[in-house]
Amino acid sequence: MFDLNRRHFITLLGGAAAWPLAAHAQQPAMPVIGYLDTASASTTKHLVAAFHEGLSAGGYDEGRNVAIEYRWSDGDYNKLPSLAADLVRRNVAVIATINTPTILAAKAATKTIPIVFAVGVDPIKFGLVESLNRPGGNLTGLTQLNIEMEAKRVQLLHELAPSATTIALLINPSSPAYSEAATESAQSAARVLGIRLLVLNASTPSGIETTFVTLAEERVRLLLVSGDSFLVAQREQIVALAARHAVPTLYHRREFTAVGGLMSYGPPLSEAYYVVGDFTGRILKGKKPADIPVHQSTKFELVLNLKTAKALALTMPPTLLAIADEVIE
Repeated sequence: MFDLNRRHFITLLGGAAAWPLAAHAQQPAMPVIGYLDTASASTTKHLVAAFHEGLSAGGYDEGRNVAIEYRWSDGDYNKLPSLAADLVRRNVAVIATINTPTILAAKAATKTIPIVFAVGVDPIKFGLVESLNRPGGNLTGLTQLNIEMEAKRVQLLHELAPSATTIALLINPSSPAYSEAATESAQSAARVLGIRLLVLNASTPSGIETTFVTLAEERVRLLLVSGDSFLVAQREQIVALAARHAVPTLYHRREFTAVGGLMSYGPPLSEAYYVVGDFTGRILKGKKPADIPVHQSTKFELVLNLKTAKALALTMPPTLLAIADEVIE
């Protein structure tokens, strides 16, 4: 009798011990986001924070109810195809991409995993979506229309120095989809103004150094830096060189003027990261990319740095001061 009861007790005890294990096994696995960026983690901390804010708005926080696999190319765009392929092999729930090179790599890697993008080009023209309202397929995201604003930037530089006959444009040739469209837009604007556009290429820090040597040799007074993410990551180097060579320079992002750049005109970069995070959260909740309209930036900020203007012995035209959204003094 004792043995029977003892065996019965041990059976019950063993079954009870198994309950929490079974319950744990039945819990749904935490979804995993694949995050793909051309920059490095160290140069985009404040922007990744905006991505996390977008996720949190949808109820997702890293480590609590979602995991994130980060992939950084550290400015080497040739790494992007293999990084994207690795995220696909890991079967992530969503791939979050931040700019044109990353979205093109992700798009080539999968036709099924949802992809959220932030680009400065027309997503319809580049074949990313069927339409802005009904994207179709597995992609949606945000367009900041940087390419469309290239002509405006050329005009702003010309207004800064109307007597200049040449404006230089710095692009990264490693991102031809973006740089070719940027060059075409800037070239059209320069042609209308009757000035020459000198296109300079740089895809490495040493290439950026060479750019400023060429500017001096060509005696070009004005520089426009395109919105490529590698160039954004190298903002401190570019701003320092512009100061050293006394070249008035216009940038796409406030990140440049914040570290001493002369002028910037474009949409806030943090907005792009926030929207990518927000849309990623919507997809994790069950929304299909095909049904999430592409967001279009409507806010463009002109930021002027008067400290830098003074160091360059420049007087900002009253017309630019009147329309500036922010003046750093």
